[in-house]
Amino acid sequence: MNAETAVRDLCKAFSRMDVEEILARFTEDAVYEKMPVGRFAGKEEIRGTLAEFFGPGVTVEFEILNLAADEGRVLTERVVHFTAGGNEISLPVMGIFEVAPDGRIAAWRDYFDKGQAGLV
Repeated sequence: MNAETAVRDLCKAFSRMDVEEILARFTEDAVYEKMPVGRFAGKEEIRGTLAEFFGPGVTVEFEILNLAADEGRVLTERVVHFTAGGNEISLPVMGIFEVAPDGRIAAWRDYFDKGQAGLV
């Protein structure tokens, strides 16, 4: 699996709301950094931060606006659409993914505005 396909598949997986499916796409020692929030290392820490994406009445969709890829890195400009408790948020995000040769995500860094995410 090439890096672009790995990232596109990960983004699509969020709409299915299956934490185990998403975690299976990461290496054991993966790092996920939400730049204005924190750094999460390893699958268990990543599982913890993913919990905010999931729950009753929550939907998530990643809309990829632009994508650039080489052999092991993928840049995405996307909008993450959240619906939770009747509230809708569309959050612009810039992300970079580092993809291992086996197609699993080794590192993921997202950059976004905390104010737009409702985290301020």
